[in-house]
Formats: sequence, structure tokens, C-alpha cells
Amino acid sequence: MIIAKVKPLEEVKTLIKDFKRILTVGCAGCMAICLAGGQKEVETLNTKLALSFKKDLTSPLIEGYTVERQCEPQFLDLLDLMVEDYDALISMACGAGIQFLAERFPNMKVFPAVNTTFVGVNRDIGWYEERCQCCGDCVLAFTGGICPVTMCAKVLFNGPCGGSQDGHCEVDKNIPCAWVDIYKRLKAQGRLDQILDVFPARDWKNQTLGTFVLEEFQARYSSKDNEGSQR
Repeated sequence: MIIAKVKPLEEVKTLIKDFKRILTVGCAGCMAICLAGGQKEVETLNTKLALSFKKDLTSPLIEGYTVERQCEPQFLDLLDLMVEDYDALISMACGAGIQFLAERFPNMKVFPAVNTTFVGVNRDIGWYEERCQCCGDCVLAFTGGICPVTMCAKVLFNGPCGGSQDGHCEVDKNIPCAWVDIYKRLKAQGRLDQILDVFPARDWKNQTLGTFVLEEFQARYSSKDNEGSQR
């Protein structure tokens, strides 16, 4: 699932401040699941924008509509007769959906209201963890289904680094070493001989495991973080 978070209100407001009629388009797919761009988030954003503009003594028309998925053309058909009534569109889809919406309506100003962060999974309500960086060359078949690209801070393909201690990562002692987990998984499956296969190194840079907890849920999970139980 694609994970994203809503941009700061002032950033979105600045993007649309010169327009009078605005349609916020939500996405009922991934964005709704990660609480970033479903119908509820569309309504919340529009309400916040309206209140903020009211303080400035301006009152643009800001309406909302949520499609099933912004990344598929059949779901955008319903917008064809709607967009002509507006000066600009706010998209609450992922980066792919935003681009697709802008491509569908090339003469319309389309502005993003979310920041796409990573492909991940739901750990709990409001808590998401990165699991895939879409590297284009999946090695999960050889690593027991544990990704060394996202789960290893150094993106090592042939075993742990020298800084790994007691089964934990050198970069963050609160998370386990990905290669220790890979070793255990392959051993449990009777495939430990595969760990001897050598993969060529890749030129990856700035790799860190992505996690994101919604602000309103941070207190709920802070104790779990301290216990090192995120992973």
C-alpha cells in the first residue's frame, strides 16, 4: 500500500490562494486506508481551508469529491463534467494519482495536498511501516521474504555489516538486524544454503527504514517505540 501524509495547511493554502472555485479530489484507495486522502480527509482539509480563508476575509468556494482511485482512468470519468466548474483542483492522491489527474485535465491547475512517503503496511491504526522501495529487482525469493533494501539500513545484499551486535542494527539499536532475521527465516525453512549465494553490490544512497505515525496517534505508540517493539 502507498503511504502518504497531508501537507501542512499553510502550504496547501498558498498553492490555491489565487483561485475562487476549487475542487478537492480524494482517493478512496490507499490514501483512504492510510488516513491521508479519503472522503473524511477531504472534508477535514476543506473545513480547515475555509476557516483559514475566513480569517483573511476571503471566501473561495472549496468543494470536495472522492473517486475510487485516481490512478485508474475509469474512475476519473465522473470528473469529466465536474472540473469545468472550477478554477483549480487539489489532489489528495499519491504522487502517481496526482500526475494521472493532471494528465487527464491538462488545462486545469492541479495541486498536491499530500506528500507520498513510501510503499508500506499497516502496523496498527495510524502507524505505517515501509516495506518496499520499488527497486525494480526483487530478491525476496532468496532472502526468505525479508527485504534487504528496506529492512537493512545499509542495503547489504550478502550478510550483516561489522557493526551489527546481538542481532540488532548498528544504525538503530532498537531494531533487529535484517540479516539476522533473514538467517533465522531461511534456517527455519530449511533453505540456509541459499544465504551463501553472492549478489553484486548496488549503488544505493541515503537508505533508511521509513516509518510514519500520525500525530494524533504518536502518544499511543511512544511506549512501544521505547520498548523497541516497532519491528
